[in-house]
Amino acid sequence: MEVASSSKEEERSFKAAGGGGGGDPRRQSRKCRTICLAVTAVVLVATVVLVILCFTVFKAREPEMTINSVVLKDLDVALNIPRLSVDVNLTLDVDLSVKNPNKAGFKYKSGSALLNYRGELVGQGRIGSGEISADHTKPMNVTLTIMADRFLEKSELFSDVVAGTLPFTTLTKVSGKVVIFGIFKFHVISTSSCDVSINVSNKTVGEQKCTRKTKL
Repeated sequence: MEVASSSKEEERSFKAAGGGGGGDPRRQSRKCRTICLAVTAVVLVATVVLVILCFTVFKAREPEMTINSVVLKDLDVALNIPRLSVDVNLTLDVDLSVKNPNKAGFKYKSGSALLNYRGELVGQGRIGSGEISADHTKPMNVTLTIMADRFLEKSELFSDVVAGTLPFTTLTKVSGKVVIFGIFKFHVISTSSCDVSINVSNKTVGEQKCTRKTKL
């Protein structure tokens, strides 16, 4: 009888200590809830920190496009006095730079630079796609070439050539996105335009007035 009593006491002690693969279900349930709450709290805190960083230190900022210069690369003018017409071949080189002030890279798509004469599109150039690293400025160069068929349709062309000045407007646009932490995506469009006067007699670029605009 003493041996049996001793064995029962050992069995109870073993179960109380969590042996035998058993245990208090309520204690295990509380332990699981505690772990789940802890994990959830960590995830929430991490998410809040990421959001705060995204809108403070890593806040998306607009890339800044600057037209550094517009250079007349080629200009050929042939007047036809009897017919009051003119043939013009013109090429402009636009030197610009795009600054990415973000703490993440800026990827931009390919696009076009446009050349307008008195409100009419008369020329264009291509801007290739690429990427600008964080806090970096990338220089670009775009060549704008006249589309003669559209240019010659303008009735003011002859009088402008005789007066010695051709007024143009260049419009350059770069669009892309900034991705922060590989999660938050911000689409950006940066444009810059310049009013340019071409001096026909000495084949130079006269007054330039440039403005820029960015949309986030």
